[in-house]
Amino acid sequence: MHRVLPVLCAFLLASFGFVAAKNAAQDKPKDSEYKITQEDIDRKNPVKSTPESLTAGRKVYGFDCAMCHGEQGDGKGDLVESMKLKMHDWRDPASLAGETDGEIRYIIIKGKGKMPGEENRLPDNMCWNLVNVVRDLAKKGGPEKPSSETPKP
Repeated sequence: MHRVLPVLCAFLLASFGFVAAKNAAQDKPKDSEYKITQEDIDRKNPVKSTPESLTAGRKVYGFDCAMCHGEQGDGKGDLVESMKLKMHDWRDPASLAGETDGEIRYIIIKGKGKMPGEENRLPDNMCWNLVNVVRDLAKKGGPEKPSSETPKP
């Protein structure tokens, strides 16, 4: 009897752990199941990309996004390597080609993959400011490459 009780407890704990892990995996959709509604895709950005919008968005980006996406949007944030993330370089306009502002906003709000969503943490206009920041990073392109020519004296 004394041996049966510890074995039974271990079995029950393992069973509960298995069920909890299975339920957690079902709660979060896999990327292959990730669907954005047409309504969200077609949503237009009501916040103009002004210096004020970009400043407000950059402030949030700096403390909430840059740790993964990089200060300049290059996808080389501090957590990328340790979390084994594969990030896009938003400075390359091709990385956002075909993405609407509505899709970017949806991803900011709902999250995607390992990225947690900002839902209930940020007001809607701030999410749109972040969309403006992401678009601005792509507009600026990557850092200028040094010229191969040596300057003439």
